[in-house]
Amino acid sequence: MPKLPIMPNLDLSPLGLSGPRPAEIVTLPSHMDCHEHQYSQVVIGLKGQAEFEVSGKGNLVGPGQGCVVTACSDHAFGGVVGQSDILVLNMPMPSNDDPLMLEKINQLASSNVYFQLDGQIQKLIQMLVQEMQASPDDLLLSRACNDTVIALLQRHISEFETSIKESRFDLEALDRYIEQHLANKISVAQLAGSVFLGESQFHMLFKEQMGITPHQYVLGKRIDRARRLIEQGNLSLGQVAELAGFSGQSAFTHTFSRLQGMSPSQYKKQITVK
Repeated sequence: MPKLPIMPNLDLSPLGLSGPRPAEIVTLPSHMDCHEHQYSQVVIGLKGQAEFEVSGKGNLVGPGQGCVVTACSDHAFGGVVGQSDILVLNMPMPSNDDPLMLEKINQLASSNVYFQLDGQIQKLIQMLVQEMQASPDDLLLSRACNDTVIALLQRHISEFETSIKESRFDLEALDRYIEQHLANKISVAQLAGSVFLGESQFHMLFKEQMGITPHQYVLGKRIDRARRLIEQGNLSLGQVAELAGFSGQSAFTHTFSRLQGMSPSQYKKQITVK
């Protein structure tokens, strides 16, 4: 049996319930986020545009479009411009005595990641969404919305092409993010989110594209900034260490000496002599 489709953990569990609601309207954050969880999801665009990265395949998802994500695969998501609303259909693993739901999930699992809805089902979804907005706490309505859309979805969707590069990431966007946050600690997950990738997918692509790890790349950026700041001549080495994002002057001195072949103070003297 193929892997079940899931979508990112959007923290959809309503207050007082241990699991996610069957269907819920969610406004995406304007920043990129990425994670995974162990229940199936289908996401349908309602308003605005959202950018998704699913197993290395990126696309913009707008009204009348949607996506399915394979279980445990890396994925990232975020709103692009203005408010981005989506309908999330959560499908916990059905029991073996529910063959109809198992069949529907297997059909979706074999579908393309991204899909386009036809006009007929878009109208139905709009009506269901209006009802859910009018009665946001109605769990029976949420269940009915989930069952209705999932039951009809396979007959009313078609494929649309991915519009974002699948095998490379935007190095300029990554460099901008690093430059803006270099004075702080930067995690691989944050770097991945800045270019709409999941963490392991980003790490693999980065090593393929750059030949070094993300950590080594960021460290090189910190040293480059430290050199520029030392060359300006108006900052103490402690201030340089802080602005370049090192945890302290000792860590800065150790790393600088290892990578540059001389200590920061020696480099400063060398610049002064010149």
